[in-house]
Amino acid sequence: MKQLSPLVRCLTAPNGNLMTGPGTNSYLLGSEKLALIDPGPVIDSHIEQLLSACGDRLCWILVTHTHPYHSPAARRIADCTGARLIGCVMPDDGHQDRTFQVEESLYHGQLLETPEFTLEAIHTPGHVANQFCYLLREEGVLFSGDHIMQGSSVVIIPPSGDMSDYICSTETLMNYPIQVIAPGHGELLDEPQAVLQQIVAHRLAREHKVLQSLTDLGESGLDRLLPEVYSDINPDLLAMARLSLWAHLLKLEKEGRIRKCIDLHWAFGEEHWTLADS
Repeated sequence: MKQLSPLVRCLTAPNGNLMTGPGTNSYLLGSEKLALIDPGPVIDSHIEQLLSACGDRLCWILVTHTHPYHSPAARRIADCTGARLIGCVMPDDGHQDRTFQVEESLYHGQLLETPEFTLEAIHTPGHVANQFCYLLREEGVLFSGDHIMQGSSVVIIPPSGDMSDYICSTETLMNYPIQVIAPGHGELLDEPQAVLQQIVAHRLAREHKVLQSLTDLGESGLDRLLPEVYSDINPDLLAMARLSLWAHLLKLEKEGRIRKCIDLHWAFGEEHWTLADS
């Protein structure tokens, strides 16, 4: 377990892969009364190390969201420690950890306080509807879950994920006194304002590529647009990029900048999009 600051320790789960990078980061806060953020997957060695580090001092188990890389170990750790489970449960969209059940539902602006620290919950929908970040006020550390990751863009997964929400949430975070970002995957990110601005700029640049591709290709579906809009990424990531492309198209359609074209009944035809004025 790595000591990141006087109040924060990190243990990375051994579940590294193309999507998680080195693995899922679990964060322990405090020294007397502890909070655990994102206990991670059910891997015995990881859970045992967390339990050893917590002893009988764990008060809260928090999750940033309920995707399977982040929350499944919560139940076992709660059973062993009696810690209170706090988070936001959403309807299952086929991507959720259905084992996670809260004892207390999280809300935007909620404060969790001990004599050592104050943790503020910030609702940041976009990657998924129930994504929360947590700000450790004493040190300006933002625990970002999958809203921000080191080294890669976050996948937006419709329908619970929403590109408009993602950009809006990222812009909202610019108003908080963040000193460093502690992501769900990867290393600490310094210069948080620059990171947040770059994320928004990157999404808007990708959106421009969507519009340019529709200009060049005319009416197109996801599979035709995908290699054009994401020509710059590892081909192994195209399946995930297809989800973010769909999210971009839904955002542009909602804004009236493109329109959907379906020649056949929805159950039998493929969705295509074209520029709104074409």
